[in-house]
Amino acid sequence: MKPPVGAYVVDTRTERIGIVMGHEGPYVQLRPHGGGREWDADPGVVRHATPAERLSVATAYANARSRGEVP
Repeated sequence: MKPPVGAYVVDTRTERIGIVMGHEGPYVQLRPHGGGREWDADPGVVRHATPAERLSVATAYANARSRGEVP
């Protein structure tokens, strides 16, 4: 699967949700919601995130911000 840039996907190897930042060679480049360090994922192990998964990651980020855990 080659998801479009900006799509929310799940890296099924790590169970991390990321936003597609680009494609480099055979990999999909992902970044966590809210920023952070990118990682490369094999396109064969990513799937589109469900609306519930997207909401969950956005809520976790908002809660961390309100506690001052992220800038």
